[in-house]
Amino acid sequence: MLFFGILKDLAGCAGETAEFPEGTTIEQVWNRYAARYPGLGPARASVLAARNQEFAAANSPVAEGDEIAFLPPVSGGSARYTHETVEREGHFYALTRDPLDVQGVTRRLLQGQDGAVVAFEGVVRNNTRGRPTLYLTYECYESMAIKVMTQIGNEIAASHAISRIALVHRLGRMEIGETSVAVIACAPHRRPAFEAALEGINRLKRFVPIWKKEYFADGEVWVDGEWDDSLRGL
Repeated sequence: MLFFGILKDLAGCAGETAEFPEGTTIEQVWNRYAARYPGLGPARASVLAARNQEFAAANSPVAEGDEIAFLPPVSGGSARYTHETVEREGHFYALTRDPLDVQGVTRRLLQGQDGAVVAFEGVVRNNTRGRPTLYLTYECYESMAIKVMTQIGNEIAASHAISRIALVHRLGRMEIGETSVAVIACAPHRRPAFEAALEGINRLKRFVPIWKKEYFADGEVWVDGEWDDSLRGL
């Protein structure tokens, strides 16, 4: 059992090993923990579940050895990257706890046929609705996040006239002005590159299990997010 984001705070733990009778569903597993930790109950409407690193319906039965994770709404190696996927076509997806090297990623994508590179960077700002922000932290369900990022990037590459794409997200503590996420698209022409980069960041924000916590002088808060509508029926 795994809990992420604000659920980890509400349950007072990141996870545990548990036993359930044969035929127990994911919803019944949730109900058991909600009874133990009452703070979890109000969060149920916005929480999704994953079974063995795949989104799963609430009525799915659990089996011996399953890894079940409960995921609040989202706000994706080498020495530099904690997780990475390099596709045969050269697409690149990674998670890192180091500062993002956007130019380095761009160089590994760019080919002679490309006439356009669009690089979107999400940057830590110094306030939220006027409330001064000290710094941010990001955490995620890493093994699942890299799978979802890879799926998103490959689907975008197949539906746009681009040559390569990269989605890279940073984890851990980030200071004001630092880059937290980058989506880079290379293409022979500019329009597909712009469209692919925009779709990449929009889908990453709504599908990938990554959570953001903001720290202020007078407190801290998990940032509210929202799952994509296509996942709500699970």
